[in-house]
Amino acid sequence: MSDNTRDRIVDAALELLTMGGEDAVSTRAVSAAAGVQPPTIYRFFGDKQGLLDVIATHGLQQYLATKSTAPLSDDPVADLRRGWDLHVELGLANPALYKLMYGRPRTGHAASAATRAAADVLAGHIRRIAEAGRLRVSEALAASLVHAAGSGVTLALIATPADQREPALSVTAREAVIAAISTDRPVGREPGPVTAAVALHAALPEITSLSTGEKVLLGEWLDRITA
Repeated sequence: MSDNTRDRIVDAALELLTMGGEDAVSTRAVSAAAGVQPPTIYRFFGDKQGLLDVIATHGLQQYLATKSTAPLSDDPVADLRRGWDLHVELGLANPALYKLMYGRPRTGHAASAATRAAADVLAGHIRRIAEAGRLRVSEALAASLVHAAGSGVTLALIATPADQREPALSVTAREAVIAAISTDRPVGREPGPVTAAVALHAALPEITSLSTGEKVLLGEWLDRITA
């Protein structure tokens, strides 16, 4: 089978998802819309979940391709704000796609490529804040908090009729999370061992004067301090 056939299946499935939600993406409906036999879908994607994972990734890529990719600024916290807003915008513009990605979250090897890619982008934002010395908690905790709050807010907005949504919900939640994880100025100017430990942990990959084992041990000590 050609790549064109595979693309036709993905496009048909994504359109069914957009129009009718996950329940509309049945093997029978997709094969009819794409003009193929049902076994063709299994040959390409293994099972329905494999197809759903592919269309989630495809839909995310299509959406991001329509947005102008602004270069990162010299303010990593401002860049995180823009990332949060884009995430919420994605959910409200593509509710069925978003619920497919985050409505029933899966982790580890079971996570879709789309959710892993989104997690990598978030981790990059958090790492830049840590490298700037402005992260007041561990990178893992910061990423988990932003993800939990951002996806929770987006799913709540999706579940609420548009004319009943609280306009300030996303911004209020965003600013509360940012205040909880970051500082207005580098932690070198802030008292306390936790923020200093977070900044040093972010710099560990760049330290060449320590062996791998020494960096692992130092990382464990810094994690204990930030915990």
